[in-house]
Amino acid sequence: MLEDRYRRLALLLEEIRAEAQATANYTGRAAFSERVMQALADVPRDEFVAPKLGHSAWANRPLPIGLGQTISQPYIVALMTDLIDPEPGDVVLEVGTGSGYQAAILARLVKQVYSVECLPELAADARTRLARLGCDNVEVRCGDGRLGWPEHAPYDAILVAAAPEAVPHALVRQLKPGGTMVIPVGPRHGAQDLLRIHVDPDGHVARRSVLPVAFVPLVGDEAAGGV
Repeated sequence: MLEDRYRRLALLLEEIRAEAQATANYTGRAAFSERVMQALADVPRDEFVAPKLGHSAWANRPLPIGLGQTISQPYIVALMTDLIDPEPGDVVLEVGTGSGYQAAILARLVKQVYSVECLPELAADARTRLARLGCDNVEVRCGDGRLGWPEHAPYDAILVAAAPEAVPHALVRQLKPGGTMVIPVGPRHGAQDLLRIHVDPDGHVARRSVLPVAFVPLVGDEAAGGV
């Protein structure tokens, strides 16, 4: 069984590398960093889905995690992680903890991860799961992801795993000069774009569309505003 798991993992990593090459014209990245790929290899994705879906955990596709939420496709996790160019000393905000898979990937790449989940049940389960897997540099709280986590700002990077209709103002304000945010943006039932938003050292904000995507909506206070 362990051999089968390693075989499935190897096939998944091969597929991610092939998809990175196939989408390079959109993303500008024909290959993801070896640190990111090693993190994907090290994190057991089957720990982040229900046991009945364990057989599907190594497929390169999203999977349901309950309460209308999903665990993202591994290629998308790899792409979004690579796009923030994670460094070992970074402090990163994640919005949309879900089952904790993306947070576990980030935990192997950066100094500290703060993750916000709006659904109390998912937040509690992710907190327990991440602790059990030894992700001691991840802190999870239940809250409105549109508002970020200002107590620990500014962040070197922000990664958003659900789609608002516009980029929340509060998240942009919580980026350090030189920081990067990767976020899907668009309507619930319409076209969504994965955006890479970068704040230069002088505070100027630049945004670039990376790839068409489909994410669950970012739930929160619509009055928080967006750009």
